[in-house]
Amino acid sequence: MTRAHPSRWLSLLLLATATTALAATHEYRYDTVHSQIVFSIDHDGYSRPFGRLHIARGWLRLDTDDWSHARTELDIDLAGLDMGDAGWSKAVCGHALLDCAQYPEAHFVSRSVERTDASHGVLHGTLTLHGTSRPLDIPFRLNRVARTLYGLHTVAGFSATASLDRTDFGITAFPGSIGHRVSVWMELEAIRDDQSSTDTHAARDTR
Repeated sequence: MTRAHPSRWLSLLLLATATTALAATHEYRYDTVHSQIVFSIDHDGYSRPFGRLHIARGWLRLDTDDWSHARTELDIDLAGLDMGDAGWSKAVCGHALLDCAQYPEAHFVSRSVERTDASHGVLHGTLTLHGTSRPLDIPFRLNRVARTLYGLHTVAGFSATASLDRTDFGITAFPGSIGHRVSVWMELEAIRDDQSSTDTHAARDTR
């Protein structure tokens, strides 16, 4: 019987390792119904009212055992902003502030993930808001990855926070009555779908 050359065994081992690593990484698409973004900003020192935003679309790539290659990209619906009052929502979406007519969405794309313990990490990426792109770090907690109660989907759930200065994105109106620092909270769910990343890229290419 002919013995395989050592290089042949090495090639097979590397292929098996790569296949195992690939199999452990899954694609997810954000569940736009169960994912919400809430933000708060100072109103002339009286209070810090809240606004609500939703994710328009996005995808996530994740290996729950190895976060080093995790990636995400998503669009945030600004035009659907909810400040709890129609007039107030319209004013915040107006030309002087978010200018939702010209910039109906914000976009976030990750660069890397820093894992800090078994369930926590920091997502490093770039936020494009109001036509301006700036780096943004998002501390997060991976809450759970599991099948749903009726076994319909595998879902990854996250809680995250962020803080940004609105003036860094060219939103400078009303400096005497509206604060600069914006606090953000995110509750996100993503449904496993190994075609989500491909479909998202295809959708973006045809827009």
